[in-house]
Amino acid sequence: MDVTESTVSPSSDCRRVSQVLSRIGDKWSVLVIMLLHRGPHRFSALKRSIGGISQRMLTLTLRNLERDGLVSRTVTPSIPPRVDYELTEMGRSLAEPVKALGAWAFQHLDAIGAAQTRYDGQADP
Repeated sequence: MDVTESTVSPSSDCRRVSQVLSRIGDKWSVLVIMLLHRGPHRFSALKRSIGGISQRMLTLTLRNLERDGLVSRTVTPSIPPRVDYELTEMGRSLAEPVKALGAWAFQHLDAIGAAQTRYDGQADP
């Protein structure tokens, strides 16, 4: 269905898209998606790989991504229980655009830094 063919009001669609972009644009979500793109990870491995994320924030991020259908959680009964997280098919389809955005950011880090320095150096922007 084309966006112009939608039966939902454009403002409603924009709000819904904004909510999705807020979730997947969150820095922690992006990092989790990038790590899980490499394959399933346990919680502790994700936490070690993502510097600066608290246990609570990682838990919330994973729950939200799972709720949105981007991440699946598999519990293997053992002592202690083993919990693995991996991208769903929809999550894997999101990983490519996220990788492209990350590549763009790395490519433009110096230019963005220079622009910020110029901006910050202005007396009254």
